[in-house]
Amino acid sequence: ANRDGDDIRLETGDVFHTLRQQMEKDNTRANFAMSDFVAPEGEDWIGGFCVTAGGEAETIAAEFAKKGDDYSSIMVKALADRFAEAMAEYMHERVRRELWAYAPDEALTNTDLIAEKYQGIRPAPGYPSQPDHTEKETLFRLLDAENRIGVSLTSSFAMTPAASVSGMYFAHPEAVYFAVGRIEKDQVEDYARRKGWDLRTAERWLAPILNYDPFAA
Repeated sequence: ANRDGDDIRLETGDVFHTLRQQMEKDNTRANFAMSDFVAPEGEDWIGGFCVTAGGEAETIAAEFAKKGDDYSSIMVKALADRFAEAMAEYMHERVRRELWAYAPDEALTNTDLIAEKYQGIRPAPGYPSQPDHTEKETLFRLLDAENRIGVSLTSSFAMTPAASVSGMYFAHPEAVYFAVGRIEKDQVEDYARRKGWDLRTAERWLAPILNYDPFAA
């Protein structure tokens, strides 16, 4: 993979589109986009993942709910979410120590892991570092997630089963989690062009982070 402006281009021809912060900072702090953590040329890599606790948890939770046992229903859903998050954390550790092996001697305590005291990040489309949920479509197609582990996307790009976690791996030593925050119309227009959308479609998917009124005269 290589950076092309605010896009990440893969050898497969696929593209991940990213958004850049547009906030005032002091001169020592950059406005980040996820593409910043990929080399502009030469050999570099990103990863993708999807893990799930499976659909059985939803069935069990529904059975408890039918019996009027709301507490057990809620606990089953909560445990399923925790299992999925734990698997996501475990897989990221394997990437760092074994698969990509850029930190083979990493030996962190649970406290260190919770504090994310390791090199690399695993941001997810639809979350602060890339608020556009539609980027999951490219990720899921590349992973073949539905056929391989039974995780699919709804029309609003939510994952089903709900107790699932997906995202991307970045190994850059300076990669950090960040929130894109509010963005201006110039970036929305550029993003729409890169995605092949019209402006209204881009504004609909990015509505929560627009720093302007798209319906203003």
